[in-house]
Amino acid sequence: MSPAGSPSPPQPLVAVRHRRDARHLTKGQLADFRAAIAAAQAIKDDRGYQYWAGIHGLPLPISCTHHTHLFLPWHRAYLYLFEKALQDLVPGVTLPWWDWTATHALPQIYTTAKQPSNKPNVLLRSPIQQSARHDTADDVIWPAETYRQPGGGGALPTAAQLSAVLKNKDFFTFQTQLESLHDGVHMWVGGTMGAIPVAAYDPVFWAHHCMIDRAWYLWQLAHPGAQPPANLLPRALAPFSMTVKDTLDIADLGYDYAAGTVAATGPSANTGGHQHG
Repeated sequence: MSPAGSPSPPQPLVAVRHRRDARHLTKGQLADFRAAIAAAQAIKDDRGYQYWAGIHGLPLPISCTHHTHLFLPWHRAYLYLFEKALQDLVPGVTLPWWDWTATHALPQIYTTAKQPSNKPNVLLRSPIQQSARHDTADDVIWPAETYRQPGGGGALPTAAQLSAVLKNKDFFTFQTQLESLHDGVHMWVGGTMGAIPVAAYDPVFWAHHCMIDRAWYLWQLAHPGAQPPANLLPRALAPFSMTVKDTLDIADLGYDYAAGTVAATGPSANTGGHQHG
């Protein structure tokens, strides 16, 4: 599924998919997520992991938006479409979120060397495709796979800092301050996560950005009716066939953020793929 083929506007799904805290996935949810990432890594065309990671940075053109009015909408569309690509491989799977205010450490699922099956942990690191490794603009050669240097670049945001950001009533003020926290997390993880051209190759990138997206969702709940100004709503989120308006309601996109591991019961509940225990 390529960005050009994405729905615009997206249509609500039959069932709401619930994104969950990376610390609290069931064995089945984690197994499905790892299986989806492994399957995506094995695909070499525009359905694969390397393709989706490359949209954010290298190979050129770099499409991500940072320190612009489109930061939150663009990354919401990016997460949504990547998650849909994973669901094409493992139905029901969702991206987990990393609450960096809760533990001040990387989630364990991203740091263990082996899975329970003794296979290498696909969430620990990722290859970086050859076409992305030479940054001609800065004359940098990136390594063949991602790496991290956690704790080397400052501290992770605290719950109090995030709470203060969420109190802002103006969208642009909120977005700017949230992006500042976002930047700090990238620098704290370090390594390839600290560099825009290759950050999205690291599997923990998606969990970090789900936390950012969740913060926007919490802000929307706290400030009903608050949204970007009307003149921003028709703006396209290249290279995706979506606009800012398309990203405003995650219910329309077919996902939610679950408070616990298992979603509330009901006709639209989803327990996160195939629970194996």
